[in-house]
Amino acid sequence: MKTTFNLLRGLAASGLTAAGLALALTPGLPAPAAAESMTLNLADVLPDSNFMVTAEKQFADRVAEITEGRVTITVLAGGALGFKGPELLTAVRDGLVPMANMPGVQQNGEDRIFDTEGLPFLVNNQEELATLHTYLRPAFDKVAESYNQKFLYLVPTPAQFLYTNVETDNLDGLANLKARAGDKSGVDVLNALGLAGIFMPWGEVIPALASKRVDAVLTSATSAVDGRFWEFLDYIYLVNGTGLSHIVTINLDTWNRISAEDQAAIEALATELQPEFWALSAAQGTDALKVLEENGMSVVEYPAEMRTEILDRTRPLLDEKLAGMPDSQPIVAEYLKAVGR
Repeated sequence: MKTTFNLLRGLAASGLTAAGLALALTPGLPAPAAAESMTLNLADVLPDSNFMVTAEKQFADRVAEITEGRVTITVLAGGALGFKGPELLTAVRDGLVPMANMPGVQQNGEDRIFDTEGLPFLVNNQEELATLHTYLRPAFDKVAESYNQKFLYLVPTPAQFLYTNVETDNLDGLANLKARAGDKSGVDVLNALGLAGIFMPWGEVIPALASKRVDAVLTSATSAVDGRFWEFLDYIYLVNGTGLSHIVTINLDTWNRISAEDQAAIEALATELQPEFWALSAAQGTDALKVLEENGMSVVEYPAEMRTEILDRTRPLLDEKLAGMPDSQPIVAEYLKAVGR
């Protein structure tokens, strides 16, 4: 009798009605099972206004729709959960947050394969980056599995620019400027060009500009708009020395709690939306550059000789870095063959 009472109390606590309790106790009939639903936080260091966050929210809305509410994603932007960009791969691995949008190249401290996109001037535009991903994505997916997660989709950042208060038509004019980059590859490029490269997470950039701890910043036009760079800097140089992607990833234990049907639907959605998000990135980069100019910043049309010197100074860096990246070498070789270089 006591056992029956405890069973009844437990079933009642689960929210079953009296009719449901009776049905559950009817011999020969299986007890009703409730489908698991989950709400997953997605961490992002980018501000809420950034197009990457907008894309994540679009993805989250569609996931809730196609799973009929069984999977709900809450996007927490602006570093709200306290994680910095380089920490996100391990944070998702360890289950500290179930999902994240992480800057891929910032994970190079965990695996050098993430440095492939950041090899100096290996990639010059989105079309070339897409070709590189043909060979690189399988390697990324392998690393994802080893870090107990699944990469859902990748979105490139818009073209990279150098922002400063110095106007010049040669690299000597930029010599020794304290310049921020968001990853080691960017720092290496800046150093090779004669600047004093400093690694700095995005959350520290605006205070560093305000205190004049840095003289220049290497980042995309969209980030420059997010940071209202026109309040600190005057000139814009197109550098675009690396092809960088952000990766939306999910913890594998969390992923495996999702039904096979919903997994398939989410994967198909990620595949469907990825090209749309790439196009959004390109458009946002163009629009953001216009905003910077409208607010008084000037794009420096530097001479072809300066571009040639940029490439000459960074070519030894590319060769040196690639020599220490055996896993990337066959990927880069296939890519260069595909783009005719």
